Amino acid sequence: MLVLLLNLFYIVCNMEAYGKILLIAMPAFLLLVLFEKWYGWRKGKDTVRNMDMISSLSSGVTNVTKDVIGLYFIILSYPFFLRYLAITRIPSTLLVYIIAFFALDFAGYWVHRLQHVSNFFWNGHIVHHSSEEFNLACALRQSISSIVKTFAIFLLPAALLGVSADVVNVVAPLHLFAQFWYHTQHISKMGFLEKIIVTPSHHRVHHAINREYLDKNYGQIFIFWDKWFGTFQEELPNVPPVYGITRPVRTWNPIKINFQHVWLLIKDAWRTSNWKEKFTLWFRHTGYRPSDVAAKYPVYKIEDVYHFEKYNTKTSAALNVWSWIQLVMILLFVSYLFGNIAVINQLDKSYIFWYGGFIFLSVYALTDLMDRNQYAVIWEITRSGFGIVILIQQGDWFSAGSYFDAAKYILGSYFIISVFITGWFVYTHYKEDHRLIVST
Repeated sequence: MLVLLLNLFYIVCNMEAYGKILLIAMPAFLLLVLFEKWYGWRKGKDTVRNMDMISSLSSGVTNVTKDVIGLYFIILSYPFFLRYLAITRIPSTLLVYIIAFFALDFAGYWVHRLQHVSNFFWNGHIVHHSSEEFNLACALRQSISSIVKTFAIFLLPAALLGVSADVVNVVAPLHLFAQFWYHTQHISKMGFLEKIIVTPSHHRVHHAINREYLDKNYGQIFIFWDKWFGTFQEELPNVPPVYGITRPVRTWNPIKINFQHVWLLIKDAWRTSNWKEKFTLWFRHTGYRPSDVAAKYPVYKIEDVYHFEKYNTKTSAALNVWSWIQLVMILLFVSYLFGNIAVINQLDKSYIFWYGGFIFLSVYALTDLMDRNQYAVIWEITRSGFGIVILIQQGDWFSAGSYFDAAKYILGSYFIISVFITGWFVYTHYKEDHRLIVST
């Protein structure tokens, strides 16, 4: 219990700072994603599909929201290791920051490798590979299903040497954000840098489902870990990478994607008649299923990576525009949360979790509509109804009225309009799909 309390205190103290960082990072990432879309269009090589891009951005929203509001458990955190296990103390010099960066990358390599080779840990990484495109937007597909943080275990050597937690707090975001740029198809091989750092060419291999490329190039910043530990694969000129996962997710909804794999594991563990398999399938290689369950409940898997149909729901100009309007609104809601964490906590400590729930409902309703799911209107009614209840209960939107008097009236109107527009799309999609069924 003491460990959990120490870590909870650590999370609360860093929550507001992380939110401030994201207020700067989010617009920068969005502009770069849009720039790549424009650049691809200009060069005649557009690698960014609209619905896929919105799905990726929505996934990024859920991930950063989960992290900022602290929806995870840290059983053993770095500050805990530092407090109880450090045998010496190292001053926070420039050299220590550099060494910490290398140590973090080394730990990242092994965590990443574990995620790819274990059924259970794959669930925490599947969303990142779920896009059937490869672009800057897909870099933002990050997990919300990993609620137990184990990364600090790999930083035990740094804790033993007494490397300050402040060093890790500075280096970790830099290390994370530095992994964004190489998710692109517009940069070819980079000469001698290919021998040192992870480049777009290396990471295209990592995201590919070609037999030659599967489970290669786990490095995050430095590629020499892969070369040293036997997991390196060069991008081959005669083998163009094909992206995605071999059991495609077939949805734009990032929340569904996050839990698809673990739900399959749960069903397999329940259905198999082999009691040993019920407990061991979680720790077998990624994709493993008991033979009796696989035979009775087959799951579609891509066998020929060069001949399969990408997930691409029927859309329209109106739906594309409305999806972007909803995404922009979600980003505005998230930005307000990140910029006003202290204010929201002063109102009531539980409010930040209610706000997070509202963000998750918003993402779910939007992406379910993009999937042409009839239940999208139910989710939108739930989401907007929840928003209206907040407005009535607080007489405001988490003190937004102190910045703009008419905020509650504008938001109330928005929620009502959003329900009607979503309902209209669901009804239109139902008629279109019904006509298609009748005609066939």
